[in-house]
Amino acid sequence: MTQHVLHIDSSAREAGSVSRDLSAKIVAKLNATQVMRRDLNDHLPFVTDAWIAANFTPEDQRDAVQRDLLALSDQIVEEVLAADTIVIGAPIYNFAVPASLKAWIDLVARAGKTFRYSENGPEGLLSGKRAIIAIASGGTEVGSEADFASDYLRHIMGFIGITDVEIISADRMMVDPDAALATAQDALDKLAA
Repeated sequence: MTQHVLHIDSSAREAGSVSRDLSAKIVAKLNATQVMRRDLNDHLPFVTDAWIAANFTPEDQRDAVQRDLLALSDQIVEEVLAADTIVIGAPIYNFAVPASLKAWIDLVARAGKTFRYSENGPEGLLSGKRAIIAIASGGTEVGSEADFASDYLRHIMGFIGITDVEIISADRMMVDPDAALATAQDALDKLAA
């Protein structure tokens, strides 16, 4: 049984969102003892020049302004560190992830916190975790040449050390919603808790 789940939703739609519905079903199936929820509609900030400068200033040398700039990122990183499993609801917008999810990724992927540079290149620091990504799309087929979301999310999870990544998709909802939802439900039924 999964102990601690971090549940992230990134759809701009509050009601009627297929990715939100799928991610909620995944979390319910996991039957976790603890669930932390983060809705990315709460408008995460984008990385700025000042944020980058603060991030690359050694922690013991940061001033109060720099610590304040990194406070939300530090909190988000702690949420990821505390989780055994990360469940991400991710719609495909214009062939890629929503800007809110990209902003979350930028706040999570931090050298020295979630990955490090080694003589062999970047090395993820979050091994032993699982990620389950619920992807929904109107017309983009997951895994097709036009899908710039699923491979990117797999890559970024691997970059921070999470290599156990599963994708449950309800793609091409505008083409055949019944088939898309049936495929997603079948994958959900087979999902190991």
